Amino acid sequence: MPERARIAAVLGPTNTGKTHYAIERMLGHRTGMIGLPLRLLAREVYDKVVAARGPSVVALVTGEERIVPPRAQYWVCTVEAMPEGMGCDFVAIDEIQLCADPERGHVFTDRLLRMRGLHETLFLGADTMRGPISQLVKGVEFIRRERMSQLSYLGSKKISRMPPRSAIVGFSVDNVYAIAELIRRTKGGAAVVMGALSPRTRNAQVELYQNGDVDFLVATDAIGMGLNLDIDHVAFSSLTKFDGRRMRELQPNELAQIAGRAGRGMKSGTFGTTGDAGQIPDDWVDAITSHSFTPIRKLNWRNHELRFGTVDHLVGSLEKSPDDEWLMKAREADDLQVLKSLSGEAEVMARASSPASVKLLWDVCRVPDFRGISHAEHAGLLQVIFKHLHERGSIPMDFMARQVKRIDRTDGDIDTLSKRLAFIRTWTYVAQRKGWVDDESHWRGATRAVEDALSDALHERLTQRFVDRRTSVLLRRLKQKEALLAEVNDKGEVTVEGEFVGRLEGFRFRQDAGATGQEAKTLKQASLQALAPQFHLRADRFYNAPDTEIDFTEQGGLMWGEQAVGKLARGDDPLKPRVTAFVDEIAGPDVVQKVERRLQHFIDRKIAALFEPLLNLSHDEALTGLARGFAFRMVESLGILPRGQVADEVKQLDQDARGALRKHGLRFGQYTIFMPLLLKPAPTRLRLVLWSLHAGLETFPEAPPPGLVTVPNIRDVPAQHYALAGYRPAGERAIRIDMLERLADLLRAQDSRGGFEANPDMLSITGMTLEQFSDLMGGLGYKAEKGERTKVRAADAVVTETSDPSGEPGETQPVFDAAQEEVATPGADPMAAETPAAADEVVPADALDDEGFAPVNEDPQPSEVDDGIAETPEEEILPGTAPDEALSGPETEVFYTFTWGGGNRQRGPRREGGRDGNREGGRDGQKAGGNRGKGRGAPQGKGGPRKGGKGKPGGGEKGPKTYESRPRKEQKIDPDNPFAAALMGLKNKD
Repeated sequence: MPERARIAAVLGPTNTGKTHYAIERMLGHRTGMIGLPLRLLAREVYDKVVAARGPSVVALVTGEERIVPPRAQYWVCTVEAMPEGMGCDFVAIDEIQLCADPERGHVFTDRLLRMRGLHETLFLGADTMRGPISQLVKGVEFIRRERMSQLSYLGSKKISRMPPRSAIVGFSVDNVYAIAELIRRTKGGAAVVMGALSPRTRNAQVELYQNGDVDFLVATDAIGMGLNLDIDHVAFSSLTKFDGRRMRELQPNELAQIAGRAGRGMKSGTFGTTGDAGQIPDDWVDAITSHSFTPIRKLNWRNHELRFGTVDHLVGSLEKSPDDEWLMKAREADDLQVLKSLSGEAEVMARASSPASVKLLWDVCRVPDFRGISHAEHAGLLQVIFKHLHERGSIPMDFMARQVKRIDRTDGDIDTLSKRLAFIRTWTYVAQRKGWVDDESHWRGATRAVEDALSDALHERLTQRFVDRRTSVLLRRLKQKEALLAEVNDKGEVTVEGEFVGRLEGFRFRQDAGATGQEAKTLKQASLQALAPQFHLRADRFYNAPDTEIDFTEQGGLMWGEQAVGKLARGDDPLKPRVTAFVDEIAGPDVVQKVERRLQHFIDRKIAALFEPLLNLSHDEALTGLARGFAFRMVESLGILPRGQVADEVKQLDQDARGALRKHGLRFGQYTIFMPLLLKPAPTRLRLVLWSLHAGLETFPEAPPPGLVTVPNIRDVPAQHYALAGYRPAGERAIRIDMLERLADLLRAQDSRGGFEANPDMLSITGMTLEQFSDLMGGLGYKAEKGERTKVRAADAVVTETSDPSGEPGETQPVFDAAQEEVATPGADPMAAETPAAADEVVPADALDDEGFAPVNEDPQPSEVDDGIAETPEEEILPGTAPDEALSGPETEVFYTFTWGGGNRQRGPRREGGRDGNREGGRDGQKAGGNRGKGRGAPQGKGGPRKGGKGKPGGGEKGPKTYESRPRKEQKIDPDNPFAAALMGLKNKD
């Protein structure tokens, strides 16, 4: 080196422009070389020099990358990869304070002592190196550079309150990933930078941060080594780290190196802590902000004069101690550990028998353990490489191809890709070593291609996991104050600037659950602003939609198709509810009014259509007096009134008033006064909603499924809910009120004092088994006595005549078989669900009163008249019983005898007395008699005499009346009987 060559130490804190100064000085020379601590930083400086001088004169040399053009003038290298003996005019070593690093310090110390430029040498680093440099380097010039901005301490902050443009520092991969995941959930996303990443992945992640896609960076302490980023705040997640041997506390100078990355140029920066790191001690804070640290007293050193005669000689030279008080022997590095491990292998020692083979072995041992696997496994791999190199002079093509092919896969998660990336770095390093592989350019390109593919895949996985792309895109556009483009497809999916952000359900925006915290609020605000025109378009379409597209739910919700657009609210009148629209505030008052107006039109028309009979009743001016008052009660109860609640009012109604009410479809039943048209499923469903709204219920009772005659009687459900649904509880089940009135018509024809059995018509109406029917009858006030009797064999079966419910004689039916009916289950109404009014069809036209309705016995207690009971055959079986069953011996059947219980539970309303009572009692007798000529008396109220009604004697004949529980039955003629033809002829003549 010329005697007048300049040696300078440019010392000072971070953000003083030291590296930039060195690049400028290097470019001022014809040739130059700069050594940098990290491969990532070397790539960054290489790109800058290429931008200034072009790629044809700039070389990049790292352990895993080698770009050396033929006319290279400027060499950008990692410190370990700096070639010796180049004779460059300029040499610079960055971050020279790493001479004190336990692991790599001996390399930096070697460059400090032995690496010089022909005309200029620069050492760049912290001011703590002033003492060692002045003692070890003669003729050095010191240049002090001050920080261009201020650095201040903000204390500890939660990650959720971290300011934008912050870097959070972790000291392990797991810690970095955990922090990045938390930031994604609370802040929309973060870029990830670690020393283990390839330059390609690191640059892609840095680009996310630099261009504003994300406002947060999560990194290891690698960012402290010269990476220049736009960071305003640095937060430490921990104040301890694992240095490869043990956990130790970070020192103030190490914290300052990382914290100093906050602030660029003249812009000040801040630092602090987060999570469980606690507070930084005050004296440390003062040292960091004033850049005053304890000077370095010792530098790590390892002998560079190696002896390759034998392996033992090599080990001995590496373990030599320094003879200067400023130097100390470095701890045993990984390459020395591997050398000692392989020296215990007989095969290795046999091959390392010459200085050349020992030097080759040492070169192999210096392959870094990029994979981070166990020491023994790493040594085993290096032993294989040494074997191939010693035997053949190079690594076989097929062996290299297998190793690379095994790694050349881009599937898997972040951890899998990271491991593959570490594996390929080993073979990239091998391919960069001169003479280790045949066709070096091919393998350098092949390993580089695999590394690039893995790097791109890893960047994609990191972005998918730790960056919410839609949030980052929207936030960036908001910062730029540009109009956002929103689109809504036919499924209601909302995209803003091409990114899915949520769904438009009716007139409310449902944000996707991916974003949370403050970022989610900002995202929603941006989305709603972009959606404002969509709300008006949708409101116009809704206003013009037909009523068939709108419906109400059983809990009072209002739906437009499958989307909730509002709900019903309590009004001044049960039949005049109000509506509340579900519209986001951002849509504006015009949209709210339009939606509410359309919903109000819908519900008003729905009520007018489904409750037309009830509304007509309330608007009938012809109703006066008691009839008008009773009409008001019916409207107030929405068309259904249990008779027991209005017994006095019904007594006071004369026949003219009842007739006027009946003209509106009102039916005075024995148990309920109701309008049959309002028992259909649609009015029932709406009635429950309207009543629940007016009653102020939080949870509305739901209507039973359409078409069911009976439903379970749940004890916790109020009886009023059943009445509004059109049912009356009786025993374990509740029966529909119109079917109950049909059953009541049949029961009035029975001898409830002497006892009767259920006939097929009764069970057909209820759809019940005999056991279930007995429970129902008990709920209506009847007593049921269970009995058994012997069934008659098929050969002796007797078929008797039963009366039709209408009372018309002549039609024959088989006798009811209880055994068969017991297997039945409660079913649906045999009539259509939409025609409950068909209950009136039970009574024939000639049996109706002058008001057009069947006579109603308003007191269910049995008749006090001594009715004659027709004898029933003791043994009856249905025709068609299998002969085997008839011959197998006597069988028993279960039957029930029902009698009036005399005021048991859920008793029906008592009859009114007076003229109306006489009239309805007489009609009860007519119906029970089977025809108009066989009327009998029915139990009367207080004002009615115990006698038959106005029934006319049948056939004009008078005489003593015969009372029977049912018409006398005749035996059917067996068509297989030899006398059948003669008997049929006689009957036809008659």
